[in-house]
Amino acid sequence: MDQRIEFRHLRYFLALAEELHFGRAARRLHIAQPALSQQIRQLEKITGTDLFRRTSRSVQLTEAGAAFRPRAHDLLLRLAADLDEAGRIGRGESGRLDVAYITSATAVVSEHLRAFSRNRPDVQVKLHDGFTTDVLTALARGTADVGIVRDAEEQDDIALSPLMSERFVAVVPADHPAARDAARDGDRVPARALAGDPLILFPRTAGSRAFELNTQPLRDAGAVVRVAQECSSWHTIIMFVAAGLGVTIAPHSATTLLPAGARRLELAGPPVISQVSAATRRGDDRPLVRAFLPAGQPNGIRVKVD
Repeated sequence: MDQRIEFRHLRYFLALAEELHFGRAARRLHIAQPALSQQIRQLEKITGTDLFRRTSRSVQLTEAGAAFRPRAHDLLLRLAADLDEAGRIGRGESGRLDVAYITSATAVVSEHLRAFSRNRPDVQVKLHDGFTTDVLTALARGTADVGIVRDAEEQDDIALSPLMSERFVAVVPADHPAARDAARDGDRVPARALAGDPLILFPRTAGSRAFELNTQPLRDAGAVVRVAQECSSWHTIIMFVAAGLGVTIAPHSATTLLPAGARRLELAGPPVISQVSAATRRGDDRPLVRAFLPAGQPNGIRVKVD
């Protein structure tokens, strides 16, 4: 005979322990009285001892039954909690989500996380920052579930979902000649006016497509792109610009809080657009991953910075 205790054994035992009457307990459980008696006998055979003392006029718990009753109750509560947690994980309402992101998209990430955490407070979100290439590598290795990337190249195993589109702008020292000239031209500067300055930017290895888009205004102006200083974050890049060490071309959202020594200028000519996207492993349809991605697309929120 199978000696495993099953869920129904605990339910039937507790019902009888509370009612101390086979008829009432059977009615409460919506089963026949002989079936209840059989299940209680099975449980007693599994435990190797009587849990109830039966007479023709009464049913009482034995010492072993009285000791088992609170344990059976706790087991059922824990099982119910475990089943509930499994269901919430399966529905994307609980669990852990690893999100890798680029620092220039921090505002978008924080806005989205606020809404996500409000709707799913039991989900533990772990954040990891890095370049676009770092984010894509983390996805490929399985150390991230969702990535937030900028101007990522298409990959067969990665699905990209647009989150935000924004223009590139120039950032120059506040005393740069282009800043003085731009005051007459509606704060606009032609990219060729920056061609002779040291360029401060992130390395090409951070994301080759992003690097090409960042430097496209200079190349369109016929300038040879040479990066004088490479930095790992827009904050550092802009601080170096403010210190007079060079100029940069940056996504608009990276320039919303500038130090006193830096000036943001619009680039004259056709705008070059940068796109921030959510990235996931193609075919990853886990509920928790789908829940994080913006609504209304296969994957996503859409914000546009004009």
